[in-house]
Amino acid sequence: MDLAAALRAFTRTVERGSITAAAQDLSLSQPAVSKHIANLERRVQARLLERSARLVRPTPEGQALYDASRSALASIDAAVEGLSAMTGSIEGTIRLHAPSCIGGRYLHPLVMRFQRAHPDVTFELVLENRTVDLVFENFDMAFMHGRPSAQDLVIRRLGLARRILVASPAFLDEHGPVDTVERLSQVPLVTTSRSMTAKNRLALLSNGQVLELEVRSILHSNDAHVVGRTLLDGHAAGPVQSLLVTDDLRSGRLVRILPDWEVRPTELFLAYPSVRFMRPAVRAFSDFVLAGIRTVDGLDRA
Repeated sequence: MDLAAALRAFTRTVERGSITAAAQDLSLSQPAVSKHIANLERRVQARLLERSARLVRPTPEGQALYDASRSALASIDAAVEGLSAMTGSIEGTIRLHAPSCIGGRYLHPLVMRFQRAHPDVTFELVLENRTVDLVFENFDMAFMHGRPSAQDLVIRRLGLARRILVASPAFLDEHGPVDTVERLSQVPLVTTSRSMTAKNRLALLSNGQVLELEVRSILHSNDAHVVGRTLLDGHAAGPVQSLLVTDDLRSGRLVRILPDWEVRPTELFLAYPSVRFMRPAVRAFSDFVLAGIRTVDGLDRA
């Protein structure tokens, strides 16, 4: 029996709660994973998993083995990869998750720059606007809006993603100036869930003053590209992360409105699973991307 392979199949099954999902992650067939687990159960002479129609979960003996083996397997992976790092070669696959708004604009260029320096590193870059379970979904790291609440993560704060109010010159020509919050409540806006409160009001801040404003939201989207296109086309005004519109503001395609007011910002974090040792490739990319992302205009380090 290949003990390491059997332990990998077992730990991934526990993390995914499914033999089928574990097989997909490990690029194995479902019977192969089942055989590994059966061989492991014979080796330890104990039943390690309880199976139901919808879920596979560890027995008390299985949980004890999982707790003991997951860090050991991570140590083996880190040691093997570390030998390559000692010879000057950083290699391996990094599975990375980020919100689409910053992922395409800022993270993707950093990934390509890192690969030019380390061509043996492969990335799986997943960009989508949802919260992920890094362990369950097998991510090495993730960029997250808002402080993660999970206890099995190591987090590093990157800064505040500021949100400002903008409109296109064409929009202002059609609707007139927006120079008061009362006027802002009257014009059509494009909004996102992060800019709105639970009562569906726009959360505005100015010199410590907080205002929840009822607004006319004609389009609500979680996609930064939709928001940006709507603003640039003059279809609506609205709040946007300032780091996404620096070029448009500089060129005059968008202009800032109500500059004394900002919309509630969001903290940006980089998170890693605490149950794994950080492999050399992951550590090298982490240091590289932290240095790059923290220089982004519109990301406040305060």
